[in-house]
Amino acid sequence: MRFLLIDKITRWQIGECAEAKKNIALSEDFFDDHFPRKPIMPGVLIIEGMAQLAGILLEESAKAMQNLKIKALMSIVDKMKFRIPAYPGDTLIYRADILQINELGGKTAVRACRGDEVLAEGTLTFSFHEFSDPQLDEQRERTLAFWLTGVNL
Repeated sequence: MRFLLIDKITRWQIGECAEAKKNIALSEDFFDDHFPRKPIMPGVLIIEGMAQLAGILLEESAKAMQNLKIKALMSIVDKMKFRIPAYPGDTLIYRADILQINELGGKTAVRACRGDEVLAEGTLTFSFHEFSDPQLDEQRERTLAFWLTGVNL
């Protein structure tokens, strides 16, 4: 099973920051077990949504700024704090700010909000790896293009 935990990127500044939306639907598979009669989005999936946004921002920034074609793999989750739960019907706004980037990896500050309320925040560090699979590269480009539809670049 593949979880794409971003519905749409709403802000995109290569080398700086990005924001994205995730609409949480009661029909999501993870709600069957987390938890019956009291559905709450698992914190690890909130981290994954923030990591998807931060990782693709770092990959595209490395390509634009350093001409690197890499994959960003999350290696450290640091100081992650969960303040309030996320429920079906909520719209999460993920934000990723690049703190550091070089040829070996990058570090981002991430946050998930519901309106003005901060649900989770922390830092994610990624290592960069060279990896090329034309089929996966094509799928990644299609997904990114879909997420960026309508965003002023």
